[in-house]
Amino acid sequence: MFDPVDIRKDFPVLGKYVYLDSAATTQTPRQVVEAMCDYFYKYAANHGRGAHRLARETTNHYEDAREAVAEFLGGDYEHTIFTRNTTESINMVALGLDWEAGDHVVTTHVEHHSNLLPWLRLKEKGVEVTVVTSDPRGTVDPCDIDRAITDRTKLVAVTHVSNVFGSHMDVKEITRIAHRHGCMSLVDAAQSVGHMPFDVADIDSDFVAVPGHKGMMGPQGTGVLYLKDTDSIRPTYLGGGTVYAVTEDGYKLENAPGRFEAGTPNIPGVIGLGKGVEYVKALGIGDIQQHEEHLARDAARRLSEIDRVEVYGPSDRAAVVPFNVIGLNPHDVAMILDETRKICVRSGHHCAIPSINLLKVEGTVRASFGAYNLPREVDLLVDTVEQIATTLT
Repeated sequence: MFDPVDIRKDFPVLGKYVYLDSAATTQTPRQVVEAMCDYFYKYAANHGRGAHRLARETTNHYEDAREAVAEFLGGDYEHTIFTRNTTESINMVALGLDWEAGDHVVTTHVEHHSNLLPWLRLKEKGVEVTVVTSDPRGTVDPCDIDRAITDRTKLVAVTHVSNVFGSHMDVKEITRIAHRHGCMSLVDAAQSVGHMPFDVADIDSDFVAVPGHKGMMGPQGTGVLYLKDTDSIRPTYLGGGTVYAVTEDGYKLENAPGRFEAGTPNIPGVIGLGKGVEYVKALGIGDIQQHEEHLARDAARRLSEIDRVEVYGPSDRAAVVPFNVIGLNPHDVAMILDETRKICVRSGHHCAIPSINLLKVEGTVRASFGAYNLPREVDLLVDTVEQIATTLT
C-alpha cells in the first residue's frame, strides 16, 4: 500500500528539510544510491567492452536497466536510448533530423527552454517556427496547434505538463493532429513520466524526451529519448560503441540503441535509473498521481485565499503550484521560506521565460510535490506564506 509517511525513511534529507522542489529534481531513494554503490564496489567495468566477467556483469546490469525503463514507458527495448537528460534528448532530435530551408516547426509558449531553443536555433537554417500561445492558465488548445500547421510543417513539439503552470496538454490529441497532417511529433515528458500514467505506445508520438532525475527517481545525468522509428534521426555523436565495421573509407552503424550511445555511458547512473523505475513502479503510479495532485491542489486553493497572494495555473493542475506574494520579489520569498522554516522551493523564471512573460511578472515562487511529501508540509507552506504576506507587504 502506498504510504508517503513510510517511504520517507528512504529519503534521509527529508528529516531535516521541507523539500518542495521536485519539479527541478526529485530526491533519490536509498535503493537507487545503493544500486550505484554496488556497481562501484562489486563489479565496476565498462559497458559492452570486454569478455571478462566484470564487463559482462556491468553490461547485463546496464541492459537490465534499459529493459526496466522501456517496460515502464510502455515501449520497446531497442527504441529506448539513454541520454544525459531531457535537454540532450530534444537536441538529439533537432540535430538528427534532415532540415531544409522552409521547413516548419510548431511549438508553444509554455515550453521549457529545452523544448524551445533547439527549434529557434533552426532559424539559422531557414526553418520557420510558430510558437502557439496558451490561455492565461497555461493550457494550449489542440485546435490552435491544428491551425498553426502548414504544408511545410515537419515537427510539432510540445510539453506534456508545464513546469511553470502545472497545466496538462492533450499530447495524445496533438500527436493525432500532427500525424493527420503528415508531421512528426515530439513530447517533452519531463514533468509527467513518473508522476502520472504514461504509455508511449498509446500516445504514439515519434519522439518522447524524459529525464531520469525527476519522476523516475534516478540520479542526475540520466535521461531517455524514446524513438518510435529508430531510423527517423541520425546519431548526433559517433565513436566507440556506435559502429560494427570501420575502414579508411567509411563505417557501418550498429542497430539501435547502440548507434545512438557513443562512448562510455553513465553506467552507474543508468543502473541507478533502472532501480528508480522499479521503486516508482512498486509505489504505484496511480497512487503517486492522486497523492501529489491532491497536495498541489490543496496548496493552490489555500494559498489563493490569502490576501496579496496570487496563484497561477489551472484548478486541475499537476503537482506544480506557482505563486507570488504581491509586492515582493519571488527570490526574496523563497529565501525567507528557506531561512525561517527550511522550506525549499524554486523561484525565478524556471527556464521558461516566455511562460513567465505571459503572466506579465518577473518570476514566480514554485512549490512542487513528490510522492514523499505530506499534508503537514502543505500546512507549513501555507502558514508561512500567510505570515510573509501579512507582515512584509
